[in-house]
Amino acid sequence: MSRIRRFLDEAWSELKKVTWPTREQTRNLTILVFVISGLIGLFISIFDQAYNIVLAFLAGPA
Repeated sequence: MSRIRRFLDEAWSELKKVTWPTREQTRNLTILVFVISGLIGLFISIFDQAYNIVLAFLAGPA
């Protein structure tokens, strides 16, 4: 039991040393993640559509 207590004390001590981001930084980084994820999704979608068009052309008429 003392090992668990020591672990929790040390973990709490380390958490006090962390420099947490401000609310504004968190908001900005969240927006950045959404924008980059959307752009990557768009990029993959465009290449997927191009790949499907090329395959359909190479396969010939159905």
